[in-house]
Amino acid sequence: MTTILPERRMTGYRISSCFLLAGLLAACGQTAQGPAAPAAERPAVAPQALLAEVRTAGSGAVDAFDVQPLRDPQVEDLLQSASRLEEQGDAAGAAARIDQALAIAGHDPEILQRRAEYALLLGDWSLAQQYAARSYETGPRLGPLCRRNWTTMRLVYEHAQDPAAAAIARDKVGECTVEPPVRM
Repeated sequence: MTTILPERRMTGYRISSCFLLAGLLAACGQTAQGPAAPAAERPAVAPQALLAEVRTAGSGAVDAFDVQPLRDPQVEDLLQSASRLEEQGDAAGAAARIDQALAIAGHDPEILQRRAEYALLLGDWSLAQQYAARSYETGPRLGPLCRRNWTTMRLVYEHAQDPAAAAIARDKVGECTVEPPVRM
């Protein structure tokens, strides 16, 4: 008489369970609408519209108490040059000027965020996320700059089709606004 060891019965059970679980997960991944459209089939959003969305997120709020640091005149010249190039439609030239400014003032959160915005214009999603995250880490973590940081990251996550990360970034945008104290 052969004795079946409990381990063998459990192994067979585990294998069957794994197949069942894999089948259930595969079925849950399918929707009535079909699988998600590949990146090539999704409608493209104009880079200028992305930039406008980021900059709008950082403007017009009641919590805006914006303190601008005194900057090196050379950095100011580079920032103004970048703005002129952006107005002329030369995003690559503007990004190059910002890179020069970062070589001088590499920890300035406003300059880091501007570089993230130019990366969006150029379609460099990974670089946009990296610069926005660095800007957030070195910045005030509140107010207009914070909203621009998280809006940039939300757009990157949406582009990467990561809805969970995009939802977190959307929530973080809301956390950037501080209600002013009630004055009586």
